Amino acid sequence: MKRQAAWRVFASEYNDSTVELKGEGEMAPSYVVTPLGAKVNRLFVIGVLTDVENVSEGGEFVRAHISDPTGVFTLYSGQYQQEATDALSNIEVPAFVAVVGKTRTYVPEEGGDMYTSIRPERIIEVNADIRDQWILETCTSTKDRIEAFVEANKMGEPNVGDLKKLGYHTDLAEGLITALKSYKNVDLSKYIALIKESLEYLTPDRKDLPDVSKKDKEIVEKEEKKPEKKKAEAKTDEKDNFEETENTVLKVIKDNEGEEGAPWDSVTEKCGKFGLDEDSIEEALSSLMDKGLIYEPVLGTIKTT
Repeated sequence: MKRQAAWRVFASEYNDSTVELKGEGEMAPSYVVTPLGAKVNRLFVIGVLTDVENVSEGGEFVRAHISDPTGVFTLYSGQYQQEATDALSNIEVPAFVAVVGKTRTYVPEEGGDMYTSIRPERIIEVNADIRDQWILETCTSTKDRIEAFVEANKMGEPNVGDLKKLGYHTDLAEGLITALKSYKNVDLSKYIALIKESLEYLTPDRKDLPDVSKKDKEIVEKEEKKPEKKKAEAKTDEKDNFEETENTVLKVIKDNEGEEGAPWDSVTEKCGKFGLDEDSIEEALSSLMDKGLIYEPVLGTIKTT
């Protein structure tokens, strides 16, 4: 049986997935199919390891979270992944880590929502430069899937053979066909925005950034013309206001954290003095955690990374 390639996929796209292709036979691989058509059995992700928690009495089973610029990956590791479990238990958080692992899914009840996670095969600490390179490569891979999705959607009856003739590899071609059948009204502008936001995390002197604006301009314009979409100007104002709120909350945390961090209630109270309401503060805190800029070393305490 061939070893499956490890996909570079942002947390947001992976966590948006609601489709799993079950393999037939005991050793046959299963796949998570993302909204953009990635047919994923294994992933390669890099981000900030924010927490590791024992979820069994003996400590042989742990749960961890890794933040990338778009969201959070959940990892579960146990005695059958002892090397990865030991690594997770010994790394001091927060830390940049690279993970290669298998897809995992969980459906609490029949017909309910599907939750995705990763079963790590290997995990190592890395530096910010390697994290930046992963962001760049994952932006490029995401952009390629967006363009492939658009091409497939143009076909009257898309099929794997025709997609392969356009140069797309078999797994992506098969994933695109499944995605087009399984996901309705995929919001491509969301993933384009995620690419642009992710590139902001790169160091300013990077010269090898992909141009996501030129080829995808038509896609964005089509999305913004839909009746249910807000005006582009309103979106820009809303984003600017939220970024200002995030910056205020982050500054409050930095100004008030000690060795152990800043109490959550104290942060909320001090942010309120800047005219922020509780809902805005909570949203900003959640967003900053997703981006790996802050974390909870202990429950109720916030600390910057």
